[in-house]
Amino acid sequence: MLVRYNDPSLRAVVAGRLVQFINCRVIEGGAVFRDGVLLDSARVFWEERKAADVQVDCCGLILSPGFIDIQINGGFGFDFSTWTDDVAAYEKGVSMVSRRLLEHGVTSYAPTVITSSPETYKQVLPHLGRRNGDANGAGMLGAHVEGPFISVAKKGAHPERFVRGTLEPSSEDEIDYVYGDTTNISLVTIAPELPGALQAISTLAGRGITVSLGHSSAGLEAGEAGIAAGASCLTHLFNAMNAYHHRDPGLIGLLTSKYLPKDRQTYYGIISDGIHTHDSAIRVAHRTAPDGLILVTDAIAALGMGEGSHVLGVQRVRVAGIRAVIEGTETTAGSVASMPLCIRHLIKAARCTLEQALCAATKKPASLLGITAAKGTLAPGSDADLVLVDDDIRVHATFIGGQCVYSA
Repeated sequence: MLVRYNDPSLRAVVAGRLVQFINCRVIEGGAVFRDGVLLDSARVFWEERKAADVQVDCCGLILSPGFIDIQINGGFGFDFSTWTDDVAAYEKGVSMVSRRLLEHGVTSYAPTVITSSPETYKQVLPHLGRRNGDANGAGMLGAHVEGPFISVAKKGAHPERFVRGTLEPSSEDEIDYVYGDTTNISLVTIAPELPGALQAISTLAGRGITVSLGHSSAGLEAGEAGIAAGASCLTHLFNAMNAYHHRDPGLIGLLTSKYLPKDRQTYYGIISDGIHTHDSAIRVAHRTAPDGLILVTDAIAALGMGEGSHVLGVQRVRVAGIRAVIEGTETTAGSVASMPLCIRHLIKAARCTLEQALCAATKKPASLLGITAAKGTLAPGSDADLVLVDDDIRVHATFIGGQCVYSA
């Protein structure tokens, strides 16, 4: 049986059957395949000797692993850091964001909670645990907790009254006091220069939590110490960190540090929206350390909502065009960029290939979080989370577990 990808009957036709996507350019891990993809139930299956029950005609579009966003504060009017003592309303907001992200080809994401009070973390984190996506929305990879252990000088849009400038006398006790149960946390952003931070990084990494360095005034040596302690990423490179200086290049200097571990890749997030990072800086980063570049949106509740006043945690944000700032200031406050926009802009700014840009939104974030067996690739046995896009990265269809969950 042959059916087009946008046929309304597709979901019913492919359910429980061996499916082959044909007439598409398959892009995975920065490489291009042209022989289609076989799906056995909800997983990728490459046994070519078996005939497919259903062939899906992709009409020449690009088939990629679903996009993964590891830094997104909210969207479509909902903010992950805002708690109103209404459990049902919060869970409804999370579900709504998960569903709307399918329109942008995002099949997995890490809901991000900015610097908040200990009470807020303990209220929201129980609702941000890991779960696979389905017809109702994108999957969640666990929370990205951005703060509160950051530099006041580099707090950016984070509320200063909740910033905690030390993890002493006991970093483990401080972690547990502030976050409560860390089970649902997959990623933490921390400033490595803070007292007790290195021990905290080691503790978090020991719990299986990925640690990223950011919102930091650290010099290069402190950054290298953070990596040695177990950190493996930089949060939104160039933003909320010291500018590069030839005598102390700060965290940016980690891109070329001779002390980085040889047995694991060090990654860095880039907000490629044309606002947060100049195109020249994106080119410098990509040409210096292309293997580490991960695209993040850093999107806020204003994503998809148009211009006007919106929220980010306990603060008000004003959006004009595609720029968001804390009300009454010129401080940039997250973005209103979608992942397709960031992919398009990376291709333009870094002058990289479409294949490289898609890899930065799929395989690399999955590699950082150690989930490539299931997400971010089309390897045999991986989850059949896919997106069909054209050469302008317009999303035509999104699939989770081999099922069409969004069609334009």
